Amino acid sequence: MSKDKKKIVVIGGGTGIFAVLNGLKNYFDDVSAIVSMADDGGSTGILREEFGILPPGDIRRAIVALACSDNKILSELFNYRFKEGRGLAGHTFGNLMIAALERITGSFDKAIKEASKIFALKGKVIPVTLQHTRLHAKLENGQIVSKESNIDIPKHDGYLKIKKVWLKPTAKLNPEAEKEILSADLVIIGPGDLYTSLIPNLLVKGLKKSLKQTKAKIIYFVNLMTKYGETDGFAASDFLKVLESYLGKGILDYAVVNSKKPAPVRMRPYVSERACLVENDLKKNGSKPILIAADLLRPRGFLRHDPEKTAAVVRNIFKE
Repeated sequence: MSKDKKKIVVIGGGTGIFAVLNGLKNYFDDVSAIVSMADDGGSTGILREEFGILPPGDIRRAIVALACSDNKILSELFNYRFKEGRGLAGHTFGNLMIAALERITGSFDKAIKEASKIFALKGKVIPVTLQHTRLHAKLENGQIVSKESNIDIPKHDGYLKIKKVWLKPTAKLNPEAEKEILSADLVIIGPGDLYTSLIPNLLVKGLKKSLKQTKAKIIYFVNLMTKYGETDGFAASDFLKVLESYLGKGILDYAVVNSKKPAPVRMRPYVSERACLVENDLKKNGSKPILIAADLLRPRGFLRHDPEKTAAVVRNIFKE
């Protein structure tokens, strides 16, 4: 099957954009991921502290998602997490490999390029910034929470709303990321944790300006589920309102929302996580962003965006 030559850029972090990247690579030749550099939890956090490198975790996930190789073992190896061993337990092989490549090549940027060659990526995986920074949040009671990992898995009362987030120190947009956005035909934001995976990209100086300047259509994939500590009680309009408060109004061309309700049995695992299905309360009113409501769910298993269904939405937009 011949692939579309359109250039697509996906902006996000965490596990959210995995499905989108995984689906798009089957239909488009030029897919790039611009990845958040705010992660500081788990294996990534340890490597940041001990080696002073930029966070490799979200980079690793994006590389696996865009891998052209059908070698399942290679993907499993890159994502393998050691369960035992002093100093090794909790680390993923891929994170350690990227850290080693950073030492060998002399830069994080070059390390990503070398890892991408190993996986025969046709697209690119690009850090949104090459500068070290940390994410901070202010809650509705005035409390300040520092570090992405403490916001992502709250030690505080997770029902407290987040009032604002910021990066300290401030970080500048990676020139390669800017180039990709300005030359794209389509830019996709999300899906992903709103305050810890998506907005940290928008806080990088220069990214909003690039999104305003690009001629690309810009799509926002709204999350399927709410998240305790970040978006508890959010409907689709709440996600959109918060995102546009950082991005600016009139920039998004489309907002894509799931319209399918899963069987109750598939919701049971999320009760303990205090997560709920995001209600689509957005209305078509002729203004931007244009609402697209579609069945985006995987047919079975955990509630995730289906790679084929998300790719179908993107392909249909190009047909308009």
